[in-house]
Amino acid sequence: MGGVTESPTPGTGFRRQMHTVIFEADTPLGKAFDVGLLLSILASIVLVSLESVESIRVVHGDLLRALEWALTIAFTVEYVLRLYCVDRPLRYARSFYGIVDLLAIVPTYVSLILPAAAPLMVIRALRLLRVFRVFKLGHFVAEADMLYSAMAASRRKIMVFLGSVVTLVFLLGTLMYIVEPAEAGFRSIPDSVYWAIVTMTTVGYGDIAPTTVVGKFIASFVMIVGYGIIAVPTGIVSVELAKIGPAAPMTTQACPSCGVEDHSHRAQYCHQCGAHLHE
Repeated sequence: MGGVTESPTPGTGFRRQMHTVIFEADTPLGKAFDVGLLLSILASIVLVSLESVESIRVVHGDLLRALEWALTIAFTVEYVLRLYCVDRPLRYARSFYGIVDLLAIVPTYVSLILPAAAPLMVIRALRLLRVFRVFKLGHFVAEADMLYSAMAASRRKIMVFLGSVVTLVFLLGTLMYIVEPAEAGFRSIPDSVYWAIVTMTTVGYGDIAPTTVVGKFIASFVMIVGYGIIAVPTGIVSVELAKIGPAAPMTTQACPSCGVEDHSHRAQYCHQCGAHLHE
């Protein structure tokens, strides 16, 4: 009405085509785009890793940096296109993948001011999580959601358990500080608590070791308790997993409005923004 022209949406025209290529993995072009993206991410990670080797950096440093900047510019263009292809770019920018996509390009630009930030570019490895949608591994995402739900339901029990462990570690560390001489490494309560943590987690660095009979007896008790403590969180989470039903099948389709993925294969509307999911 009134001659007002509606702005293009992902459902029509060029934006729809770009949305299909960039966000969808069920079409040949979409899958080719995502596979190319994954290969580019792997190449970027390799470049950052090679640049950290001094002998390689001295000889090929300029080439590695030039290639890294070329990939960064490509990732920047891709990020802008992702924002352009959705109705609600700010919502996508605040989503998990939106934040990861942004963090993948920021360190390179920050390195212009702070060169020490360059190694942070390895955070691009998080973008490899897109392999789940590219190769139709959506059911693994559903299983991950089950595990997350079980851990969320267990958080209070685990917090109580960890609080008990911290108290026990502090008490045992203090006791070792009392019975062991400083020459054995128990020079302070923090040092003794550090020993108790290392021993109870069965890591056993060996930098601090008891020398008295009482100390060795306490150490033996800590080691035995450590084996039992490891199994407790596993049991708590396992109980919560048993309460959760089977995971619902997931699709690789992305919302045309906000870009959120991981919808149920029968979903007609986005679980994040409520927009209709086009076929």
